[in-house]
Amino acid sequence: MDGMEKIRWGILSTGRIAGRLSDTLRTLEGAELLAVGSRSRDSAEAFGERYGIPRRYGSYEELAADPDVDVIYVASPHSHHYVHTMLALEAGKHVLVEKSFAHNALETRHMIEKAREKKLFLMEAMWTRFLPHMVRLRELLGEQVIGEVRLIQVSMGFRAQAAPESRLLNPELAGGALLDVGVYPVSFTSMVWGRPERLDSQVYLGPTGVDLQETLLLGYLDGRLATLISSLHTPTNVAAYLFGTEGYIEIPKPWYHSQVLLIHKGGQTTSVACPYPGHGDQFQALETMSCIRAGKLESAVMPLSETLSIMQTMDAFRAQWGLVYPNELRA
Repeated sequence: MDGMEKIRWGILSTGRIAGRLSDTLRTLEGAELLAVGSRSRDSAEAFGERYGIPRRYGSYEELAADPDVDVIYVASPHSHHYVHTMLALEAGKHVLVEKSFAHNALETRHMIEKAREKKLFLMEAMWTRFLPHMVRLRELLGEQVIGEVRLIQVSMGFRAQAAPESRLLNPELAGGALLDVGVYPVSFTSMVWGRPERLDSQVYLGPTGVDLQETLLLGYLDGRLATLISSLHTPTNVAAYLFGTEGYIEIPKPWYHSQVLLIHKGGQTTSVACPYPGHGDQFQALETMSCIRAGKLESAVMPLSETLSIMQTMDAFRAQWGLVYPNELRA
């Protein structure tokens, strides 16, 4: 595919997150927002009208069957990522799928296997991974500006004002804090250190049976530790800290969307500005299109092996809590 040729996008689902990326895609050179699919024609029409999308389908099957769509962005609830991703892959489409990637690691494996069988690009939409401050953070850690990182603390929490049947609280939709917000701190720690060797946790399961908040402890064999907090029940400081042997790096609120890093070292604080326009999800879209043009089947920044590892870690925490989603694929 020529580097200047437009990548034609299809949007699967018409919720808030789908709208956000649609808004972004309209501004990106090399992207064409071609089609949207919904469970109803009315919803697709309204969404298409709002975001200037010419092709509007009243089913996901019709969207996947459009021969002119190159890549589909799967933005449905967690509970449907597996089914919708497999639908798109079977139809020969590249896929960018919202986090959390699936219910569990078993579904994740099947999705990866299908993408490789079809020789199609597949990536988890962990948009924070591609932001300028995260790129700079990885560079600073590589330079060991705070020595060896030994402790990580990350929080991601807010108080959800949602009905029991909502996406956030409904077990049928794989609701709960872990898959909605907890995946961010888990992915952040994975980015820095990879998969942990030891796991411990405390959880509060709410009235609907999903996890409303948890504290996660990730341990590594050489004594490194990460303490992660995720919550739909309690607002947190939404900050991240990496403590090293010679200082620490602070990513102030909201750490996942920050435009500055603070380096605390030798009694002094250095501010590292990492500005960017807009929401920031343009970077994951640019990565997706760059990989597709280059014929790559996955991203080196958010590789499929790491997405699988993250899902395995979250599966292990859920096993500690006895939390099973009604619709998840099980062996």
